[in-house]
Amino acid sequence: MINNWSDFCDGLTDAGFSIFGGNDEGVFGLIDFDWRAEPPESPIRWHTGDPDTDPWAWRMRVLAERDDIAYAKVFFRKGGFITREWYPFFLAARRGGISFADAYEDGHISYNAKRVHDVLAGFGALPFHEIKAYGGFGRDEQSRFEKALIDMQMGLYITISGEAQKRNRHGEAYGWPSTVYSLTEQFWPADVFEEAANISAEEASRAIHAQVLRLNPNANRKKLHRFVYG
Repeated sequence: MINNWSDFCDGLTDAGFSIFGGNDEGVFGLIDFDWRAEPPESPIRWHTGDPDTDPWAWRMRVLAERDDIAYAKVFFRKGGFITREWYPFFLAARRGGISFADAYEDGHISYNAKRVHDVLAGFGALPFHEIKAYGGFGRDEQSRFEKALIDMQMGLYITISGEAQKRNRHGEAYGWPSTVYSLTEQFWPADVFEEAANISAEEASRAIHAQVLRLNPNANRKKLHRFVYG
């Protein structure tokens, strides 16, 4: 049972990945309940702000305190964690050794997703609102912009790298923090991608399947394909 932040990190290091949000989609999640179904015997409580027992706080705490865990919308277009050990396998499965440029040329990446990629390639890590502005996304393109962001996370081309406070023209902070994104090549060291290049998509799929079934022998076989390939 996960009782606190330390338990979560230990469990994630062992598992290698986890769906986040309280719904494990019949595959695997370290926390399989949300704020609507918190077991009375569990000290875990969502949205309290307690860094030791609030899973919502762990999203950003992982990014601030660990360099071996990534968090982004990577499973079923929802949040999830992948460790350094397992990231090359998901890269191999989802990218298949194909470069971003070739994937775009082949029609596997949308124009709007390319706009997001090009902004981050040119400016580095940026918060949500600045990517939108630099990418030239207008108010009428909000849904297309958000879809492009998720598409890029699902393809493991970009990832969340933290959060930043919005600031007005006087440099004063205001409002809720904005999620910061970066290219995965900026987030992970080069050896992660070198390892991925030596793993075939089929080999990666077999390894992830086996790990999921170790963690959850009753995992939904139909959903496993989407879990692996996005």
